[in-house]
Amino acid sequence: MSLLRKMFGPFKDDVWRQLADEISADFVDGGFWKGSKVQASVNEWTVTLDTHTVSTGKVHIVYTRMRAPYVNKDGFRFKIYRKGIFSNLGKRLGMQDIEVGFPDFDDQFVIQGNDESKLHLLFENPTIRQLIEAQPAISLEVKDDDGWFAARFPEGVDLLSFKVVGVIKDVAQLKMLYGLFAETLDQLCRIGSAYEDDPNVALK
Repeated sequence: MSLLRKMFGPFKDDVWRQLADEISADFVDGGFWKGSKVQASVNEWTVTLDTHTVSTGKVHIVYTRMRAPYVNKDGFRFKIYRKGIFSNLGKRLGMQDIEVGFPDFDDQFVIQGNDESKLHLLFENPTIRQLIEAQPAISLEVKDDDGWFAARFPEGVDLLSFKVVGVIKDVAQLKMLYGLFAETLDQLCRIGSAYEDDPNVALK
């Protein structure tokens, strides 16, 4: 084992190539400037794993993100993330936090959305709850598009998006995250909030 591997652990690209092999996905080597990514097919959807760097002016923060455009049938949107030290303060200040009827799960996460009944239907799926709980850190949401500097999506197409600080280099964790996307997209179809159609959107 090289000294660098001993000091910093496995290289990201080595881990992501292994992930691509194990889930029958494509590893795309973008070189130094663009960075690598993994693209996997789930039925008609494409799930993309990559990293994204945000500059605050003084420091650069690297995020691991996973994204999948899909045709949103009814405009249902949600966001879920782990509770932190400021969550109770936020609730006292009026922050939305919907309980979905599973006390252990509700205790761990802040859940927000524009349709409470659909939130219950989404999270009644035990596989989704288990895969979310398996992530040490998580921010999973449905967004209108891919952000300020990306092309806007066609009408009716939204983005299932995961993002956390740091670079995930654990194959088992990444496989569970991929499984979470597959199960969430399927469940959105089951509850009438997504079409199993190709959204015809290519992420940059």
